[in-house]
Amino acid sequence: MKTLKHPAFQIGIGAVAGLVFGLVVGEWAANLKFVGDMFIRLIQMSIVPLVLASVIVATASMSGAGTGRIAFRTFKWMLAFSVAAAILAWGLSVLVKPGAGMVFGGELDPTLEQKATGTTGWQETLLNFVSKNVFEAMSTATMVPIIIFALLFGVALRIQINKSGDDRVLTFIDQIQQIVLTMIRLVMYLAPVGVFCLLASLAGDVGFSVVTTALKYLGTTALGVGILFALFIVVVTARTRLNPGRLPRMLAEQTAIAITTTSSAVTFPTVLKNTVEKIGVSQKVANFTLSIGLTMGSYGAVLNYMIVVMFLAQAGNVDLTVGDIALGMGLAILLNMGTITVPGGFPVIATFLATSLDLPLEAVGVLIAVDWFAGIFRTFLNVNGDTFVAMLVANADDEIDRDVYNGRKTVVSEEIDVNEFAAAIAKADATD
Repeated sequence: MKTLKHPAFQIGIGAVAGLVFGLVVGEWAANLKFVGDMFIRLIQMSIVPLVLASVIVATASMSGAGTGRIAFRTFKWMLAFSVAAAILAWGLSVLVKPGAGMVFGGELDPTLEQKATGTTGWQETLLNFVSKNVFEAMSTATMVPIIIFALLFGVALRIQINKSGDDRVLTFIDQIQQIVLTMIRLVMYLAPVGVFCLLASLAGDVGFSVVTTALKYLGTTALGVGILFALFIVVVTARTRLNPGRLPRMLAEQTAIAITTTSSAVTFPTVLKNTVEKIGVSQKVANFTLSIGLTMGSYGAVLNYMIVVMFLAQAGNVDLTVGDIALGMGLAILLNMGTITVPGGFPVIATFLATSLDLPLEAVGVLIAVDWFAGIFRTFLNVNGDTFVAMLVANADDEIDRDVYNGRKTVVSEEIDVNEFAAAIAKADATD
Protein backbone atom coordinates (compact mmCIF):
# COMPACT_ATOMS: atom_id res chain seq x y z
CA MET A 1 0.00 0.00 0.00
CA LYS A 2 2.87 2.36 0.76
CA THR A 3 4.23 1.84 -2.76
CA LEU A 4 0.85 2.77 -4.28
CA LYS A 5 1.00 6.13 -2.51
CA HIS A 6 4.51 6.97 -3.69
CA PRO A 7 4.42 9.90 -6.21
CA ALA A 8 6.95 8.26 -8.54
CA PHE A 9 4.82 5.09 -8.72
CA GLN A 10 1.66 7.08 -9.41
CA ILE A 11 3.38 9.12 -12.13
CA GLY A 12 4.71 5.90 -13.66
CA ILE A 13 1.21 4.40 -13.76
CA GLY A 14 -0.13 7.60 -15.33
CA ALA A 15 2.65 7.55 -17.93
CA VAL A 16 2.11 3.91 -18.95
CA ALA A 17 -1.68 4.33 -19.05
CA GLY A 18 -1.37 7.51 -21.12
CA LEU A 19 1.04 5.86 -23.54
CA VAL A 20 -1.24 2.85 -24.07
CA PHE A 21 -4.33 5.05 -24.35
CA GLY A 22 -2.71 7.31 -26.96
CA LEU A 23 -1.48 4.37 -29.07
CA VAL A 24 -4.96 2.80 -28.99
CA VAL A 25 -7.16 5.82 -29.73
CA GLY A 26 -4.73 7.63 -32.02
CA GLU A 27 -5.29 11.25 -33.01
CA TRP A 28 -8.36 11.70 -30.78
CA ALA A 29 -6.02 11.76 -27.79
CA ALA A 30 -4.98 15.26 -28.88
CA ASN A 31 -8.17 16.46 -27.15
CA LEU A 32 -6.45 15.75 -23.82
CA LYS A 33 -3.43 17.90 -24.63
CA PHE A 34 -4.83 21.00 -22.97
CA VAL A 35 -4.89 19.22 -19.59
CA GLY A 36 -1.22 18.30 -19.89
CA ASP A 37 -0.40 21.83 -21.05
CA MET A 38 -2.18 23.25 -18.02
CA PHE A 39 -0.08 21.04 -15.74
CA ILE A 40 3.12 22.31 -17.40
CA ARG A 41 1.93 25.93 -17.12
CA LEU A 42 1.23 25.51 -13.42
CA ILE A 43 4.86 24.46 -13.00
CA GLN A 44 6.11 27.25 -15.29
CA MET A 45 4.37 30.00 -13.32
CA SER A 46 6.30 29.00 -10.19
CA ILE A 47 9.75 28.83 -11.76
CA VAL A 48 10.62 32.54 -11.90
CA PRO A 49 9.84 33.32 -8.22
CA LEU A 50 11.43 30.02 -7.16
CA VAL A 51 14.71 30.62 -9.00
CA LEU A 52 14.86 34.26 -7.93
CA ALA A 53 14.33 33.43 -4.25
CA SER A 54 16.54 30.31 -4.31
CA VAL A 55 19.57 32.05 -5.82
CA ILE A 56 19.26 35.02 -3.47
CA VAL A 57 18.96 32.78 -0.39
CA ALA A 58 21.83 30.49 -1.49
CA THR A 59 24.14 33.43 -2.22
CA ALA A 60 23.22 35.57 0.80
CA SER A 61 23.58 32.59 3.17
CA MET A 62 27.23 32.08 2.29
CA SER A 63 29.66 32.97 5.06
CA GLY A 64 33.32 32.40 5.75
CA ALA A 65 32.68 28.90 7.07
CA GLY A 66 34.18 25.96 5.24
CA THR A 67 37.18 27.72 3.74
CA GLY A 68 40.71 26.37 3.52
CA ARG A 69 42.58 23.71 1.60
CA ILE A 70 39.95 20.99 2.03
CA ALA A 71 37.19 23.30 0.76
CA PHE A 72 39.27 24.45 -2.22
CA ARG A 73 40.16 20.90 -3.26
CA THR A 74 36.60 19.70 -2.79
CA PHE A 75 35.12 22.41 -5.00
CA LYS A 76 37.93 22.05 -7.53
CA TRP A 77 37.26 18.37 -8.11
CA MET A 78 33.47 18.79 -8.03
CA LEU A 79 33.57 21.53 -10.63
CA ALA A 80 36.03 19.61 -12.82
CA PHE A 81 33.90 16.46 -12.89
CA SER A 82 30.71 18.50 -13.39
CA VAL A 83 32.23 20.17 -16.46
CA ALA A 84 33.39 16.77 -17.73
CA ALA A 85 29.86 15.40 -17.26
CA ALA A 86 28.29 18.29 -19.19
CA ILE A 87 30.75 17.98 -22.10
CA LEU A 88 30.34 14.20 -22.20
CA ALA A 89 26.53 14.54 -22.27
CA TRP A 90 26.72 16.96 -25.19
CA GLY A 91 29.11 14.70 -27.13
CA LEU A 92 27.01 11.56 -26.61
CA SER A 93 23.81 13.41 -27.53
CA VAL A 94 25.36 14.60 -30.79
CA LEU A 95 26.44 11.03 -31.62
CA VAL A 96 23.37 9.08 -30.46
CA LYS A 97 20.73 11.81 -31.12
CA PRO A 98 18.29 10.52 -28.46
CA GLY A 99 15.52 12.98 -29.40
CA ALA A 100 15.83 12.75 -33.17
CA GLY A 101 13.12 10.10 -33.52
CA MET A 102 10.36 12.47 -32.43
CA VAL A 103 8.44 14.12 -35.27
CA PHE A 104 5.50 16.26 -34.19
CA GLY A 105 2.47 16.35 -36.47
CA GLY A 106 1.10 19.56 -35.04
CA GLU A 107 2.64 23.00 -35.02
CA LEU A 108 4.72 24.12 -32.10
CA ASP A 109 3.98 27.23 -30.13
CA PRO A 110 5.45 30.05 -32.28
CA THR A 111 7.31 31.42 -29.25
CA LEU A 112 9.08 28.07 -28.89
CA GLU A 113 9.80 27.53 -32.59
CA GLN A 114 12.74 29.88 -32.72
CA LYS A 115 15.51 28.16 -34.66
CA ALA A 116 18.94 29.66 -34.73
CA THR A 117 19.79 31.16 -38.12
CA GLY A 118 23.31 32.08 -37.17
CA THR A 119 25.61 32.49 -34.22
CA THR A 120 25.48 35.92 -32.63
CA GLY A 121 28.67 37.65 -31.57
CA TRP A 122 30.02 36.85 -28.15
CA GLN A 123 29.69 40.49 -27.11
CA GLU A 124 25.96 40.49 -27.84
CA THR A 125 25.53 37.15 -26.12
CA LEU A 126 27.17 38.44 -22.95
CA LEU A 127 25.25 41.72 -23.14
CA ASN A 128 21.96 39.83 -23.24
CA PHE A 129 22.88 38.16 -19.96
CA VAL A 130 22.05 41.45 -18.25
CA SER A 131 18.58 42.95 -18.50
CA LYS A 132 17.83 46.67 -18.44
CA ASN A 133 14.65 45.82 -16.55
CA VAL A 134 14.58 42.74 -14.33
CA PHE A 135 10.77 42.88 -14.16
CA GLU A 136 10.62 42.61 -17.95
CA ALA A 137 12.93 39.60 -17.77
CA MET A 138 10.67 38.06 -15.13
CA SER A 139 7.54 38.67 -17.21
CA THR A 140 9.07 36.83 -20.18
CA ALA A 141 10.80 34.16 -18.04
CA THR A 142 14.21 35.08 -19.46
CA MET A 143 16.13 33.11 -16.88
CA VAL A 144 19.79 34.14 -17.27
CA PRO A 145 19.26 37.87 -16.53
CA ILE A 146 17.09 36.83 -13.56
CA ILE A 147 19.89 34.62 -12.23
CA ILE A 148 22.48 37.39 -12.72
CA PHE A 149 20.26 39.85 -10.84
CA ALA A 150 19.64 37.35 -8.04
CA LEU A 151 23.35 36.62 -7.65
CA LEU A 152 24.20 40.33 -7.37
CA PHE A 153 21.27 40.91 -5.01
CA GLY A 154 22.39 37.98 -2.84
CA VAL A 155 25.98 39.23 -2.63
CA ALA A 156 24.79 42.75 -1.75
CA LEU A 157 22.41 41.32 0.85
CA ARG A 158 25.25 39.29 2.41
CA ILE A 159 27.39 42.44 2.64
CA GLN A 160 24.52 44.34 4.26
CA ILE A 161 23.91 41.56 6.78
CA ASN A 162 27.61 41.54 7.69
CA LYS A 163 27.47 45.31 8.24
CA SER A 164 24.23 45.57 10.18
CA GLY A 165 23.68 42.10 11.59
CA ASP A 166 20.07 42.40 10.43
CA ASP A 167 18.96 39.32 8.45
CA ARG A 168 15.24 40.06 8.28
CA VAL A 169 15.27 40.55 4.49
CA LEU A 170 17.00 37.18 4.05
CA THR A 171 14.44 35.55 6.35
CA PHE A 172 11.60 37.15 4.35
CA ILE A 173 12.96 35.91 1.00
CA ASP A 174 13.57 32.46 2.49
CA GLN A 175 9.91 32.37 3.52
CA ILE A 176 8.90 33.29 -0.04
CA GLN A 177 11.02 30.40 -1.28
CA GLN A 178 9.32 27.99 1.12
CA ILE A 179 5.86 29.20 0.06
CA VAL A 180 6.68 28.69 -3.62
CA LEU A 181 7.98 25.21 -2.81
CA THR A 182 4.65 24.44 -1.15
CA MET A 183 2.88 25.67 -4.30
CA ILE A 184 4.94 23.26 -6.38
CA ARG A 185 4.17 20.37 -4.03
CA LEU A 186 0.46 21.11 -4.45
CA VAL A 187 0.82 21.19 -8.25
CA MET A 188 2.70 17.88 -8.19
CA TYR A 189 -0.42 16.15 -6.84
CA LEU A 190 -1.77 16.64 -10.37
CA ALA A 191 1.33 15.06 -11.94
CA PRO A 192 -0.18 11.59 -12.65
CA VAL A 193 -3.13 13.16 -14.52
CA GLY A 194 -0.94 15.71 -16.28
CA VAL A 195 1.56 13.07 -17.41
CA PHE A 196 -1.27 10.78 -18.57
CA CYS A 197 -2.64 13.53 -20.82
CA LEU A 198 0.79 14.60 -22.10
CA LEU A 199 1.77 11.04 -23.03
CA ALA A 200 -1.65 10.19 -24.48
CA SER A 201 -1.55 13.22 -26.77
CA LEU A 202 2.06 12.63 -27.77
CA ALA A 203 1.60 8.90 -28.44
CA GLY A 204 -1.54 9.61 -30.45
CA ASP A 205 0.40 12.09 -32.57
CA VAL A 206 3.74 10.36 -33.20
CA GLY A 207 2.84 6.72 -32.60
CA PHE A 208 5.20 4.00 -31.37
CA SER A 209 8.32 6.09 -31.99
CA VAL A 210 7.64 7.69 -28.62
CA VAL A 211 8.71 4.38 -27.00
CA THR A 212 11.88 3.92 -29.03
CA THR A 213 12.85 7.54 -28.41
CA ALA A 214 12.46 7.10 -24.64
CA LEU A 215 14.72 4.04 -24.82
CA LYS A 216 17.36 6.01 -26.76
CA TYR A 217 17.25 8.72 -24.09
CA LEU A 218 17.75 6.18 -21.30
CA GLY A 219 20.46 4.41 -23.27
CA THR A 220 22.36 7.66 -23.78
CA THR A 221 22.12 8.43 -20.06
CA ALA A 222 23.28 4.93 -19.07
CA LEU A 223 26.21 5.08 -21.51
CA GLY A 224 27.25 8.46 -20.15
CA VAL A 225 27.09 7.22 -16.56
CA GLY A 226 29.27 4.24 -17.45
CA ILE A 227 31.91 6.38 -19.17
CA LEU A 228 32.01 8.97 -16.36
CA PHE A 229 32.23 6.23 -13.72
CA ALA A 230 35.22 4.76 -15.58
CA LEU A 231 36.79 8.24 -15.72
CA PHE A 232 36.40 8.57 -11.95
CA ILE A 233 38.19 5.26 -11.40
CA VAL A 234 41.03 6.16 -13.79
CA VAL A 235 41.61 9.55 -12.11
CA VAL A 236 41.40 8.12 -8.58
CA THR A 237 43.77 5.28 -9.42
CA ALA A 238 46.27 7.63 -11.09
CA ARG A 239 46.26 10.06 -8.15
CA THR A 240 46.11 7.69 -5.19
CA ARG A 241 47.97 4.65 -6.59
CA LEU A 242 45.48 2.42 -4.79
CA ASN A 243 44.34 -0.91 -6.25
CA PRO A 244 41.06 -0.23 -8.16
CA GLY A 245 40.18 -3.93 -8.00
CA ARG A 246 39.14 -3.50 -4.37
CA LEU A 247 36.62 -0.73 -5.15
CA PRO A 248 33.65 -2.84 -6.37
CA ARG A 249 33.40 -4.70 -3.05
CA MET A 250 33.74 -1.47 -1.06
CA LEU A 251 31.10 0.36 -3.10
CA ALA A 252 28.65 -2.54 -3.37
CA GLU A 253 26.56 -1.73 -0.29
CA GLN A 254 26.02 1.95 -1.04
CA THR A 255 25.41 1.18 -4.71
CA ALA A 256 22.67 -1.31 -3.83
CA ILE A 257 20.93 1.22 -1.58
CA ALA A 258 21.33 4.00 -4.17
CA ILE A 259 19.78 2.12 -7.08
CA THR A 260 16.93 0.64 -5.05
CA THR A 261 15.94 3.87 -3.31
CA THR A 262 17.08 6.36 -6.04
CA SER A 263 17.93 8.69 -3.15
CA SER A 264 21.33 10.15 -2.28
CA ALA A 265 19.84 11.34 1.00
CA VAL A 266 18.82 7.85 2.11
CA THR A 267 22.21 6.49 1.05
CA PHE A 268 24.22 9.25 2.75
CA PRO A 269 24.76 7.59 6.18
CA THR A 270 26.00 4.42 4.48
CA VAL A 271 28.30 6.40 2.17
CA LEU A 272 29.82 8.30 5.10
CA LYS A 273 30.31 5.09 7.10
CA ASN A 274 31.85 3.14 4.21
CA THR A 275 34.13 5.98 3.11
CA VAL A 276 35.72 5.99 6.58
CA GLU A 277 35.58 2.30 7.50
CA LYS A 278 36.25 0.66 4.11
CA ILE A 279 38.06 3.27 2.00
CA GLY A 280 40.11 4.69 4.87
CA VAL A 281 39.36 8.40 4.36
CA SER A 282 39.78 10.36 7.59
CA GLN A 283 36.60 11.32 9.47
CA LYS A 284 37.43 15.03 9.10
CA VAL A 285 37.68 14.92 5.32
CA ALA A 286 34.74 12.55 4.92
CA ASN A 287 32.40 14.71 7.02
CA PHE A 288 33.17 17.87 5.10
CA THR A 289 33.52 16.53 1.56
CA LEU A 290 30.55 14.16 1.62
CA SER A 291 28.19 16.66 3.23
CA ILE A 292 29.10 19.20 0.52
CA GLY A 293 28.87 16.49 -2.13
CA LEU A 294 25.37 15.59 -1.00
CA THR A 295 24.05 18.77 -2.59
CA MET A 296 26.84 19.92 -4.90
CA GLY A 297 28.31 16.66 -6.18
CA SER A 298 25.46 15.45 -8.39
CA TYR A 299 27.50 14.48 -11.44
CA GLY A 300 24.84 12.10 -12.68
CA ALA A 301 22.37 14.97 -12.55
CA VAL A 302 24.64 17.26 -14.62
CA LEU A 303 25.01 14.53 -17.23
CA ASN A 304 21.27 13.85 -17.31
CA TYR A 305 20.24 17.51 -17.40
CA MET A 306 22.48 18.26 -20.39
CA ILE A 307 21.09 15.21 -22.20
CA VAL A 308 17.60 16.59 -21.47
CA VAL A 309 18.57 19.90 -23.12
CA MET A 310 19.85 18.11 -26.23
CA PHE A 311 16.87 15.73 -26.28
CA LEU A 312 14.34 18.58 -26.25
CA ALA A 313 16.24 20.47 -28.94
CA GLN A 314 16.46 17.40 -31.19
CA ALA A 315 12.83 16.41 -30.54
CA GLY A 316 11.65 19.88 -31.56
CA ASN A 317 14.14 20.14 -34.46
CA VAL A 318 15.70 23.23 -32.87
CA ASP A 319 19.27 24.07 -33.91
CA LEU A 320 21.25 25.15 -30.86
CA THR A 321 24.00 27.71 -31.28
CA VAL A 322 27.35 27.36 -29.55
CA GLY A 323 26.11 29.94 -27.05
CA ASP A 324 22.93 27.90 -26.40
CA ILE A 325 24.98 24.76 -25.75
CA ALA A 326 27.33 26.62 -23.40
CA LEU A 327 24.33 28.09 -21.57
CA GLY A 328 22.76 24.63 -21.26
CA MET A 329 25.98 23.28 -19.75
CA GLY A 330 26.18 26.25 -17.40
CA LEU A 331 22.62 25.78 -16.19
CA ALA A 332 23.17 22.03 -15.66
CA ILE A 333 26.27 22.78 -13.58
CA LEU A 334 24.55 25.57 -11.63
CA LEU A 335 21.70 23.19 -10.81
CA ASN A 336 24.29 20.69 -9.59
CA MET A 337 26.35 23.18 -7.58
CA GLY A 338 23.31 24.29 -5.60
CA THR A 339 23.20 27.87 -6.86
CA ILE A 340 19.77 27.19 -8.32
CA THR A 341 17.57 25.09 -6.06
CA VAL A 342 14.75 23.61 -8.13
CA PRO A 343 12.94 21.05 -5.99
CA GLY A 344 9.60 19.48 -6.86
CA GLY A 345 10.99 16.65 -8.89
CA PHE A 346 12.16 16.17 -12.45
CA PRO A 347 9.12 17.79 -14.14
CA VAL A 348 10.11 21.15 -12.63
CA ILE A 349 13.76 20.76 -13.70
CA ALA A 350 12.89 19.73 -17.27
CA THR A 351 10.44 22.63 -17.56
CA PHE A 352 13.04 25.03 -16.15
CA LEU A 353 15.65 23.95 -18.71
CA ALA A 354 13.18 24.14 -21.60
CA THR A 355 11.98 27.59 -20.52
CA SER A 356 15.51 28.91 -20.06
CA LEU A 357 16.60 27.89 -23.57
CA ASP A 358 13.29 28.41 -25.43
CA LEU A 359 12.97 24.70 -26.19
CA PRO A 360 9.65 22.99 -27.02
CA LEU A 361 7.86 21.46 -24.05
CA GLU A 362 5.93 18.85 -26.05
CA ALA A 363 8.45 16.08 -25.36
CA VAL A 364 8.77 16.71 -21.62
CA GLY A 365 6.10 14.09 -20.95
CA VAL A 366 8.30 11.36 -22.43
CA LEU A 367 11.15 12.30 -20.11
CA ILE A 368 8.88 12.38 -17.06
CA ALA A 369 7.52 8.96 -17.96
CA VAL A 370 10.91 7.26 -17.76
CA ASP A 371 12.47 9.45 -15.09
CA TRP A 372 12.39 6.71 -12.44
CA PHE A 373 14.89 4.73 -14.55
CA ALA A 374 16.97 7.84 -15.27
CA GLY A 375 16.94 8.51 -11.52
CA ILE A 376 18.63 5.15 -10.91
CA PHE A 377 21.50 6.15 -13.19
CA ARG A 378 21.76 9.66 -11.69
CA THR A 379 21.82 8.42 -8.10
CA PHE A 380 24.35 5.66 -8.81
CA LEU A 381 26.84 8.21 -10.13
CA ASN A 382 25.99 10.92 -7.57
CA VAL A 383 26.63 8.59 -4.63
CA ASN A 384 29.80 6.89 -5.82
CA GLY A 385 31.17 10.12 -7.31
CA ASP A 386 31.08 11.69 -3.84
CA THR A 387 33.21 8.85 -2.47
CA PHE A 388 35.73 9.25 -5.30
CA VAL A 389 36.02 13.00 -4.68
CA ALA A 390 36.53 12.35 -0.95
CA MET A 391 39.39 9.99 -1.87
CA LEU A 392 41.01 12.61 -4.12
CA VAL A 393 40.73 15.35 -1.49
CA ALA A 394 42.02 13.09 1.29
CA ASN A 395 44.92 11.83 -0.82
CA ALA A 396 46.30 15.37 -1.26
CA ASP A 397 46.80 15.72 2.52
CA ASP A 398 47.70 12.08 3.15
CA GLU A 399 44.37 11.57 4.90
CA ILE A 400 43.74 8.07 3.49
CA ASP A 401 44.70 5.18 5.73
CA ARG A 402 46.05 2.69 3.21
CA ASP A 403 46.01 -0.13 5.74
CA VAL A 404 42.23 0.31 6.07
CA TYR A 405 41.82 0.38 2.27
CA ASN A 406 43.85 -2.82 1.89
CA GLY A 407 41.96 -4.58 4.67
CA ARG A 408 44.85 -4.75 7.13
CA LYS A 409 43.26 -2.44 9.71
CA THR A 410 39.79 -1.79 11.11
CA VAL A 411 38.38 1.60 12.10
CA VAL A 412 34.94 2.65 13.29
CA SER A 413 33.35 5.86 12.03
CA GLU A 414 31.64 8.33 14.31
CA GLU A 415 27.91 8.05 14.86
CA ILE A 416 26.03 10.28 12.43
CA ASP A 417 23.59 12.90 13.67
CA VAL A 418 21.23 13.05 10.68
CA ASN A 419 19.75 16.33 11.94
CA GLU A 420 23.08 18.05 11.21
CA PHE A 421 22.60 17.29 7.52
CA ALA A 422 18.83 17.93 7.29
CA ALA A 423 19.09 20.84 4.86
CA ALA A 424 21.58 19.04 2.62
CA ILE A 425 19.47 15.88 2.63
CA ALA A 426 16.37 17.83 1.56
CA LYS A 427 18.27 19.36 -1.40
CA ALA A 428 19.74 16.00 -2.38
CA ASP A 429 16.27 14.47 -2.56
CA ALA A 430 15.28 17.15 -5.05
CA THR A 431 18.35 16.52 -7.24
CA ASP A 432 17.81 12.77 -7.47
